[in-house]
Amino acid sequence: MISPKFFYDTLASYGIDFYAGVPDSLLKNLCAYITDHADAAHNIIAANEGGAMGLAAGHYLATNQIPVVYMQNSGQGNIINPLASLTDPDVYNIPVLLVIGWRGKPGVHDEPQHVKQGKVTTGLLNVMGIDYTVLSKEEDKAEAQIKKAVAFMQATKQCYAIVIEKDTFDAYTLQNVEKNDLTMSREEAIQTVASALGEKDAIVSTTGMISRELFEYRTAMNEGHERDFLTVGSMGHASQIALGIALAKQDRKVWCFDGDGASIMHMGSMAIVANKVPKNYVHVVFNNGAHDSVGGQPTVGLKIDLPAVARAVGYKQVLSVDNKEELKRQLSKLCEGPVFLEVKVKKGNRKDLGRPTTTPVQNKDALMQFLKK
Repeated sequence: MISPKFFYDTLASYGIDFYAGVPDSLLKNLCAYITDHADAAHNIIAANEGGAMGLAAGHYLATNQIPVVYMQNSGQGNIINPLASLTDPDVYNIPVLLVIGWRGKPGVHDEPQHVKQGKVTTGLLNVMGIDYTVLSKEEDKAEAQIKKAVAFMQATKQCYAIVIEKDTFDAYTLQNVEKNDLTMSREEAIQTVASALGEKDAIVSTTGMISRELFEYRTAMNEGHERDFLTVGSMGHASQIALGIALAKQDRKVWCFDGDGASIMHMGSMAIVANKVPKNYVHVVFNNGAHDSVGGQPTVGLKIDLPAVARAVGYKQVLSVDNKEELKRQLSKLCEGPVFLEVKVKKGNRKDLGRPTTTPVQNKDALMQFLKK
């Protein structure tokens, strides 16, 4: 394995010191090191990966220094537009170093949402005309790879990708941890909301810990999973999946269990929900100010006023709670939708938290049967 410090310092020796991106579990140790050692102007956790590309391009235009965009390979879809229409040699010809965590690499066991993405990770780079290398886990070889990447970008002004396999970086623990005094756990909040639902209500839950905690709640209560669509991938799109169901099934209430990172990733979706005025729609954002499932890197979730955004775009009822008693009270008096409910929770999760034991297709089929009733 290579040390995050070595990687960071090697890039710095070439004048590369600007980072933007969305955290990834395979890059957890590197992202933590960057967070601790780059100031706020040189490490920006973006709303989404496409936005990170825009930040990187702006930095290059202003400084003539090559920037870094880091991401999980699931974010490749979000960068294809700026790769093809902004940084490409046929357009502005701007060099960006892409650091991509390779989830679902063929031959390495991973969760179902990463399997297809893992298969096409290098193929997408090829079809976009992006040269790449898979980073060695030996520092002398990695140093040579970085040298070659920088020389290529300097000579051609083109993007270059460094693909990161599992267990590439040595452990590094984030020191600069943002703390809050919130007391309610996300799992407790999810259980409180789920227990208040009607028998015909359906839930669309976002990727990461929220879907895992909802699945475990149903299991613990000896309930089936047919009422819940667990959006295990497709981060940021749960609210639109829920809207699609709500508009087609107006006789039942549809709940979106969202996260702060996911809702910020495609925040424009909130405007579409509100504009369609679905009376049977409740948008619950469990806000802990962190990308919890990929290492706890911060989001801006607790630094912004999400309820004010919801009001501005036109949700009919907007609520915010930070304790279990108030959450129960507000759940008992929800009005006609669309409703926006922010639930502020503390970071972290149970260490023994499991993963769904049903396949995505089984989950889909069970929900579709439930929605027929």
